[in-house]
Amino acid sequence: MTDPSQMALARLHAQPPDIARPVLLAGPTASGKSALALWLARAQGRVIINADALQVYDMWRVLSARPSDEETAQAPHFLYGCVARGQDWSVGHWLRALRPVLARHPNAVIVGGTGLYFRALTEGLVDIPPTPADIRAQADQHMAAKGAAALLAELDPATVARIDTANPARIQRAWEVLRTTGRGLASWQDDTPPPLLPHSDTTPYVLRPPKDWLNDRIDSRFDTMIAAGALEEARAMLPHWSPGAPWTKAIGAPELIAHLQGHMSLSDATYAAKLATRQYAKRQRTWFRNRMQGWISLP
Repeated sequence: MTDPSQMALARLHAQPPDIARPVLLAGPTASGKSALALWLARAQGRVIINADALQVYDMWRVLSARPSDEETAQAPHFLYGCVARGQDWSVGHWLRALRPVLARHPNAVIVGGTGLYFRALTEGLVDIPPTPADIRAQADQHMAAKGAAALLAELDPATVARIDTANPARIQRAWEVLRTTGRGLASWQDDTPPPLLPHSDTTPYVLRPPKDWLNDRIDSRFDTMIAAGALEEARAMLPHWSPGAPWTKAIGAPELIAHLQGHMSLSDATYAAKLATRQYAKRQRTWFRNRMQGWISLP
């Protein structure tokens, strides 16, 4: 099979985007989007802005496949490794951090795999009051004791119809909003302000590689991560491990932590991490297929 990442690069080389417009570059994990963003930045003098919810965390350089020092030396990179463990972070925080960077670099390449970030950027995001610590603690306790279904049962019908009910984090977030404000998440979303960067003002690309090719890339990349120190990254976080915290959602981290805690062998942890990554990529592809129909497909 011809390498799809090279096909995407050839497509951009033959039909480069308008230098005056920002580029949005979305794609599933391991699809080669970071390398493609670097090529665009170097070829057209752009900067790169991260739109991946895991690459913002400072403790997961290897495990989140953040750009290397060699790559960041070739073009300016923003919003990578900027969030510490325990620091509050959400799509709203990302948008607020993005705004001044985009003001200075209006033709940036914004690259990542978090569909919600791109949706908030191009469709707008309502500014919901932050969740107080005591309500967050209640949500964590209820989730641990009763599970996501119990929290889901307490939400208003409009919110239930709108959120991803298979995603416990989305359910908990909606529960926290309702408890904090007395108003359902759907009601807040109905008051969404204009977007920071309308879709029509960008050149939006989405990578759609073949599933089998991507799965092979995922497997080989995780082996490379292990060789590059992913297990050591997990070991450094072992004393602070708190299941359910946003920073623990790095794909592969729970499996490596389970190995370090003596619950499974390294080979079993590696297998489970690869499987989890493939499942995550499938969810990303589904999101992109359903929510990014107007984007330019590569290849």
